[in-house]
Amino acid sequence: MERDESNENEARGNAGDVRAEHWLDERRLRTYPKVVVGLLVVSTLALLSTMRGMVDRGGEPLGYDFVTFWAASFMALKGRAAEAYDLRAIFEAEKTAVPALRATFAWFYPPTFHLVVLPLALLPYLASYLAFVVATLAGYVAVFRRIVRNREAMWCLAAFPGIWIDALHGQNAFLTSALIGAALLNLRSRPILAGVWIGLLAVKPHLALVFPVVLIATRAWRTLATAAVVATLFLALGTAVLGSNALFAFVHGLSFARSAVENGVLPWDKMPTVFAMVRLCGAPVALAWAAHALVACGAIHAVYKVWRRTDSLAIRGAAFTVTTLLVSPYLFDYDLTLLAFPLAWMSLTGQRLGWNRFEREWLVAAWLLPLATPTVASAVGAQVGPPVLLALLAIAVRQSRVHSESRDAQTL
Repeated sequence: MERDESNENEARGNAGDVRAEHWLDERRLRTYPKVVVGLLVVSTLALLSTMRGMVDRGGEPLGYDFVTFWAASFMALKGRAAEAYDLRAIFEAEKTAVPALRATFAWFYPPTFHLVVLPLALLPYLASYLAFVVATLAGYVAVFRRIVRNREAMWCLAAFPGIWIDALHGQNAFLTSALIGAALLNLRSRPILAGVWIGLLAVKPHLALVFPVVLIATRAWRTLATAAVVATLFLALGTAVLGSNALFAFVHGLSFARSAVENGVLPWDKMPTVFAMVRLCGAPVALAWAAHALVACGAIHAVYKVWRRTDSLAIRGAAFTVTTLLVSPYLFDYDLTLLAFPLAWMSLTGQRLGWNRFEREWLVAAWLLPLATPTVASAVGAQVGPPVLLALLAIAVRQSRVHSESRDAQTL
C-alpha cells in the first residue's frame, strides 16, 4: 500500500523541524570541541605540574583510584588477596606504589575484577597506570567508532569531560562502558557474543542490573543464559585463583561499602545518584533509599516500554545506558564516561526524527555532567546528575514514540 506522507510528516513534525536553525550548528560543532580539548589539555598539564613525588597537594596520587588497583594486584601476587579489603593493609601496599601517599583508597571490588587487575603490579606503578588507561581507552574508542565514525564525532569524544576524568582517576569506566556498548551492538546479530560481554560485567555487577529487564522484554533467552553462565564461571575462576577467603572478604566488606555510601564517607558530591541527591538535601537514609528505588523502578518501566515499542538500536541503546546510570546506587562522576554512547545515539536519532525544544540543550548539559557533578555539588550542595539523566531518558522515550508512529504511518 502507498505510504501516507501526511501522517509520516505529522509524526516527524511532533518532534520539530529537522532543518530548523539552532545555535549549536555544524560550524560550532566543528569548532567548540577543539577549543575544549585545548582547555582540557592545559588544565591537565597544570594539575600534573602541581604534583610532587607523584602526589598532589592533598596527598592523593597520580592516577588517584588506580593506586588501589595496583595495590590489590601487589597483595594478590604475594598470596594476600583477601587482605586487600583491610584498610590498613591496603594502605601499606599503596605506599609501596607511591611512598608519598597520605590518603587511603579502599578496595570494594569482587574477585572478578581482582582477577582482571592481577597482572598490574608486575609493572612499576606509573607504567602500569599508563598501560591500563591506554588499553581500556582503546576498547572504549573502538566501541564508540562502531556507533558513529565521522571525524567531528571523534573531536566531540575527545572533548568529552568524562574521558579525562576517568583517565585521571585511573578508573575502570572505559572498560565497563566498552563491555556495555559491545553487548548492545552485538545483541541482535551475535546474541551469544553479547551474552559474553554482559557476563564479563561481573567485574562491576551493579552496572548490569538492567540487562535482565531488556533481555526478557525482547525474549533474548540465549543471550541471558550465556551471560549467566559466563558471570558464574568468571566468579568461580576468580575465587579459584585468589582463594575463597577473597570472596568471603568481599561479601563481608559490602556492609562497609554501604555504610560509606549512606554516611558520606564516599563523597556525595561525586555521586550522580538519586540517593546522593536526597542525602545532600539533608533527608534521612530511609527516605533517600525510597526515593532512589522509586526513580529506579520508574526508569526500568520506561526502558522496558521503549524496548518493546521500537527495534531501533540507537533508541534502545540510549534508553538502556541512561537507565543503567539511574538505577545503580553506587555511581561516581567517572562512571558518566558511559554517557558518550547515549549522546551519540540520541544525536543520530534527532537528526532523523527531529528535536523538541531544549532537547539539544539537555544533551549539552549531559555532555558537561561528568565535570559539573562534583563542581556544582561542592559549590551549592545540590546534585544535578539525576535531573539531567531523567531528562535524557524522557528524550529517549519520546524518540521511541515518534519512531514507532513513523513506522506505523509508513505501513498505512
